[in-house]
Amino acid sequence: MNRYLMILWAGIVLLLGACSLAPSYTRPEPPVADAWPQGPAYAQAGTQSETLGAADIAWQEFYTDERLQKVIAAALENNRDLRLAALNVQRARGIYGVQRSALYPAVDATANGSKQRTPADLSSTGDVQYPERYDVNLGVFGWEIDFFGRIRSLRDQALESYLATEQARRSTQILLVSSVADVYLALAADRENLFLSQATLKDQQASYQLIKRRYEVGLATELDLNRAKTQVATARRNIARYTLLVAQDANALQLLVGSPAEVPKTLLPTDLASVRPPEPITVVLSSDVLLVRPDILQAEHQLKAANANIGAARAALFPRISLTTSVGTASAELSGLFDAGSGTWLFNPQVAMPVFDARLWSALDVAKAENEIALVAYESAIQTAFREVADVLAANGTIDERLAAQQMFVDAAAETYRLSEMRYTKGVDSYLSVLDAHRSLYAAQQVLVELKREKLASQVRLYAVLGGGGE
Repeated sequence: MNRYLMILWAGIVLLLGACSLAPSYTRPEPPVADAWPQGPAYAQAGTQSETLGAADIAWQEFYTDERLQKVIAAALENNRDLRLAALNVQRARGIYGVQRSALYPAVDATANGSKQRTPADLSSTGDVQYPERYDVNLGVFGWEIDFFGRIRSLRDQALESYLATEQARRSTQILLVSSVADVYLALAADRENLFLSQATLKDQQASYQLIKRRYEVGLATELDLNRAKTQVATARRNIARYTLLVAQDANALQLLVGSPAEVPKTLLPTDLASVRPPEPITVVLSSDVLLVRPDILQAEHQLKAANANIGAARAALFPRISLTTSVGTASAELSGLFDAGSGTWLFNPQVAMPVFDARLWSALDVAKAENEIALVAYESAIQTAFREVADVLAANGTIDERLAAQQMFVDAAAETYRLSEMRYTKGVDSYLSVLDAHRSLYAAQQVLVELKREKLASQVRLYAVLGGGGE
């Protein structure tokens, strides 16, 4: 008996020391430049020693506005997409546990009892017999000894799939955090434009009343009166438009938060000036910082999973060694089940060698193709990430100049409007010049609000594309 136990333990040693037929994994070289693009559109990048990576900065440290922090926290707690991503991680972790457990034998305890009637003409004694049998066994049934690493490769594939799912959850969180911030800023900008439209309506109504009185005394033409009326109608239309946008922004924010309770009004911004800007981020010079982005880590784990799958497909071409063994006791009577001399044992190793199965070779071809697909997907993810960061760096590098130029434009348009209105009041010029000046001023003010939102949004975007917010 001890000899067979030693054989069983030898099988366990073979399992633990099994070889693997999976290709050795080496991280592919990133198919992008080592540094970010340079030129007049890009701000100067820092060095590795000057700053932490965005992925190392918690979102609570980056988003300094306390009201926005509370909205983001509510979204992280209630958003259904993030919950779904977390459940996917939990499922993948369970699948990995199942696959890992296949490496070890499952020990089962069985108990059987039988009694049957044997007719006299079938009995060896010529009498009716009632044979009984009772047995209790403890054993391992059909355990595959992973000599060629097939199960270990499947375990590694499940592990990498689990890790990829975890990175997908981090990507979902980053997207959620940045989306909440984007919608929050859009709501602030649209509310600021709504206030601007309301102020414009008041000014246009005052101008209309002034022109109406001048028209009644013959100092203004009917054409001027109708032109002033169109300005009032345009301002009312703009108020309705921005009222709609504010409502849609609030609905989008509510959807992202995912809470059945409405987001408190006290947490919503009144305008862009009421939003505290995020902390500035200094971008490191090397583009290797992209390798910590969760979507790229996800693609790399998927590449590793495909690599491990090749090992499983290769191992399927080799013999499978399985073992069934048990020890127990048996007796013809239930009362004698545990008497001396009733012990039983079973040792049944089995080797199955695939002789001809074209499906196994096709499966290996599929595994190799999937590995190439995963490699291309990994390289594509890096290239896409590089382009996203470069675009945001260009936006950040030019936004201040665009803001300064637009502010100059607004100041000049405001002065033009003031002078045009003065000239019209003194009868030097027609109301058409006032109308044109006001249209130019209002459009310039709208662009200025959009650029202010874009500056804050580009900081949010830079934090997200560098992997921040997914801790």
